[in-house]
Amino acid sequence: MRHIIVLFFAFFISSKIFSQENKEFIMSNMYEDIHYLASDKLKGRKTGTKGEKKAAKYIKRKFKKYGLQAKGNNNYYQKFQGKINYHQTSELKSGYNIVGFCDNNQKNTIIIGAHYDHIGLGESGSLHDGHRQIHNGADDNASGVSILLNLVDKLCENQLYNYLFIAFSGEEEGLLGSSYFAKNPTVDLNKVKFMLNFDMVGRLNENKELAINGTGTCNKWEDLLNNSNNFDLKLITSESGIGPSDHSSFYWQNIPSIHFFTGQHSDYHKPSDDIEKINFEGMYLIHSFVTQIIKQSYYIQDFDFQETTNNNTQTPKFNVTLGIMPDYLYNGLGLRIDGVTKEKTAFQYGIIKGDIILKVGDLEIKDIMDYMKALGEFKKGEQTNLKIKREEQIMEIAITFL
Repeated sequence: MRHIIVLFFAFFISSKIFSQENKEFIMSNMYEDIHYLASDKLKGRKTGTKGEKKAAKYIKRKFKKYGLQAKGNNNYYQKFQGKINYHQTSELKSGYNIVGFCDNNQKNTIIIGAHYDHIGLGESGSLHDGHRQIHNGADDNASGVSILLNLVDKLCENQLYNYLFIAFSGEEEGLLGSSYFAKNPTVDLNKVKFMLNFDMVGRLNENKELAINGTGTCNKWEDLLNNSNNFDLKLITSESGIGPSDHSSFYWQNIPSIHFFTGQHSDYHKPSDDIEKINFEGMYLIHSFVTQIIKQSYYIQDFDFQETTNNNTQTPKFNVTLGIMPDYLYNGLGLRIDGVTKEKTAFQYGIIKGDIILKVGDLEIKDIMDYMKALGEFKKGEQTNLKIKREEQIMEIAITFL
């Protein structure tokens, strides 16, 4: 008996050591990926630039190293064309999806996706007020690409499914790459069980809040996610299959699709989105969570697509802004503010981070879509009242849109 106990503890300790070494190995790989993809030498990875091509070559090398089959229309590359925005102009340029396939001769395939492009020097889409600078996009979305790359070995070895790994370009220009692939697939989409999209997953906060969008695309998602969550993550789910990221392209092909997202932050689309602010421990948690989701999903046979309500296929147009950043992890009533831009309307009237907008003029604000619809009712120079909740206090603030 004593001999058996000694063997048990030896096995337990060796397993712990192996688990820790595996974690450190994965986190080291994640750092390596983001350190390169979010480096100044790639100059922001804007679609159609040399920086995008350098990033594409890096991902291709990784796919080849891991033994994935090339599934582009030119080796690992799938070329597409689209209008790329530059300040007040646009140009027709080529971009490249990078596509690799792990063929385990299984009935079903899972698509793992993340976009690798960013906004370059901030020619369009930048929230930076100063002169043009390199926008490295460490969180948006070198973090998502890194999780994708570090899932390859882990998933292919379990042989539960076939796996299609796609690094998209053109996301920042309007989901160009994922839309092109979804309409010109290089595998049979009828065999795809579901699609997982990683976009901005490098800033898990201290409360471990992880947003997962698209859970209404299959009635099995909620139970699957909750049953797989052995990591004390606080899951904040939304049902709509439509959103500003690449999972939307697969929703339109009737594929259950979800988007993992650790939330907006003050460095979004600014030069300050750098590797120093990435939470690698958090990324490892998400990596482990996703691995568990896929394992658990194998036992669910009828993973049927369903349309979602309130898809909001058109974003409301508006001519004014308060100059605030919404808190996308907030799931209460109203719109909670996660940041305020200096010199904009909200800043001028003393609105601060943490305030919750309950009403704009006569319009009740339940979520971000209500907020954008409300802005569509006003023009610069017009006045209205805001109903704000600050901690336990309700405030009425009269403003003029700047």
